[in-house]
This record gives sequence, structure tokens and C-alpha cells, in this order.
Amino acid sequence: MNSNPNHVTLTPENAAIVVRHVEAETAHKMEETLATLTEDCVFEDCALGKVWHGKEGARDHYRMWWDAFGVMPQATARYTVTPEQMVVELRFTGTHVGPFLGIAPTGRKVDIPMVLFVELRDGLLHGEKFYWNIADLLTQLGIDLPVELAA
Repeated sequence: MNSNPNHVTLTPENAAIVVRHVEAETAHKMEETLATLTEDCVFEDCALGKVWHGKEGARDHYRMWWDAFGVMPQATARYTVTPEQMVVELRFTGTHVGPFLGIAPTGRKVDIPMVLFVELRDGLLHGEKFYWNIADLLTQLGIDLPVELAA
């Protein structure tokens, strides 16, 4: 569902790079994914409180998620765009097959709802900022949360 009532769209150049990026990321093709990013890109994971800078930082970010969960983006629930930015509500699914935050692989399936802000610049992705619920992921991994968080 597109929640873009004014029918604003990305520029054709930005729309093309988003498609290339999503296809490469979904296929876990690192070099093709990195080729869609600016040299000074910024990835900010609000749940983890971490920021990765540049293509090497982006590589570390993707490697962390791909190695731990083999995550795959699922169909977008809602999105809105301007010519240079997208806000997307989506889900990432995968299986916990590698260490994550010091947690040994559990083999459990995960389904991570997320809101993602994507900034585009000069025909490439310049940044992504992620909002998701770490307590939800830890619960899916079978980690007991403190009573205050679980309630």
C-alpha cells in the first residue's frame, strides 16, 4: 500500500538506484549492494545505538545482519517518498544462524518489523536510518527479558 496521497515520486534516477539496491541486498550480493551507495554513506541503527560510516562501515553492517540471520526484506507495508528520500515500513525475516550481539545461533526464525528512512544523493543511496524493537527480536530468539520490558 502506498501512503503517498500526493503521488510524489522519486526521480527516475533515484527510483532506478533503489530497485538496484533492493535486488542486490535481497540476493546478498555485497559488491553490487555497495555500488549503490555514496562513498560517505551513513547507516544508523537506532535500536542498537550504532552508526556505520562509509562503504566499509556499510559492509560491516550488512555482514553483521546477513551472517547472523540471512535476512530478507519482505513486501513493503507502507511507504512515502519525496524526490530525495523514502520512508518505508517493512519486515525483515530470516533464521538465526550466526552469532548476534554475543548470542550464539539459536536456529529460530525471526520476523523484524522496521521503519527505514532512506536518503538519496547524487543518484545513489546516501544513508539509511533504522527503527526497530530490539526486545521483540530478543524475545523471538528465546531470550528472557526483564519483567519491565516483557510486560
